[in-house]
Amino acid sequence: MAFVVSLAGHRGRSGRVCMSADQNGKDAPILLRAARGELVERPPVWLMRQAGRYMKAFREYSEKYSFRHRSETPEIAIELSLQPWHAFETDGVIMFSDILTPLPAIGIEFDMVRGVGPRISNPVRSFEDMQNVATASSFNPERDLSFVGTTLNALRDETAGQTTLLGFVGCPWTLAAYSMEGKGDKNLMETKKILFNQPEVAHQLLDTLSDVISKYIIYQIEQGAQVVQLFDSWAHHLSPEQYERFSLPYTAKVVTTVKAWLSETERSVPLIFFANGCGGKLELIKRALRGKVDVIQVDWSVNIADARERLGPEFVIQGNVDPLTLLGSESVIRDTVTKCCEGAGRRHILNLGHGVVQGTPESAVDLFCQTARNFKYAEVLERLGKE
Repeated sequence: MAFVVSLAGHRGRSGRVCMSADQNGKDAPILLRAARGELVERPPVWLMRQAGRYMKAFREYSEKYSFRHRSETPEIAIELSLQPWHAFETDGVIMFSDILTPLPAIGIEFDMVRGVGPRISNPVRSFEDMQNVATASSFNPERDLSFVGTTLNALRDETAGQTTLLGFVGCPWTLAAYSMEGKGDKNLMETKKILFNQPEVAHQLLDTLSDVISKYIIYQIEQGAQVVQLFDSWAHHLSPEQYERFSLPYTAKVVTTVKAWLSETERSVPLIFFANGCGGKLELIKRALRGKVDVIQVDWSVNIADARERLGPEFVIQGNVDPLTLLGSESVIRDTVTKCCEGAGRRHILNLGHGVVQGTPESAVDLFCQTARNFKYAEVLERLGKE
């Protein structure tokens, strides 16, 4: 049961030694096994937004190229995706992209404004606006998002068997909210006006996005993604009642479609679901997504032991260290990671409760990952047996 580390291994682009799955005596990388619900020897670790401006190597690209140029140019996206793996030996490599990436393919244009965030030039706020949105049947990710396929294929070749390759998408509600609001906003005033006055417009957009996202996930899997995470980043803007009406049914539609395709094609690709601000919605999520997603990511506002009890044993749990913990001392980081892993118990993937914050020391991210690698379930069980 103990995890034995060998110094022998493959050297990636950075020259760093990278362990293969076979050298660990397993058939698949540890994160993939954990996401499937298998009992593993330690909590696998990766970080949301692990490729970001807190890394000096990343800033060399972000200062030179626009966001969309970086994310839509495979040579750059590949390099940025691999940087955290080379630097910190994360158990997952997540492709460098954005949840808004598929929107231009259906006629909703966006740009990332430096220091401001996403801006959508043609927000969708009426049935007339919906006439300018392409139908899901016309969406062809192989044609419209070929750069994503090129990136994933190259990453799968580069990481083969050594770490888990993650794809990701935004959930229908979050993409719809961006599309209606036209930008990030703390109140979602324009979006809420539509929900309360023209809910049929929102439902039509949500239905279209559900089909688009389903096709996009399937495309990512076909191109090499071994696990896919669904981000409902703006879930916290909805009350539980609104969430049941405007979000969960559409996310459930997506994952049901994907799971049916996985079954038909005899593939095993775990799905991770993350709803920002999920604390008051865990029971709703559990009921709606039971049997449809494999892993539930929780944010740091929820006690992870409590989340484990509320979700029950059927889900793997991911999370949930406060990202700002990484601004603390070494002892604070070690203690927080250890308590998180102990509270979650087995069938846990260590992550932050949200993305890595700009200004986080790279040494802190390295320590976060080291602490997870040093946490052995066998040692914890042995210690508990002696107490």
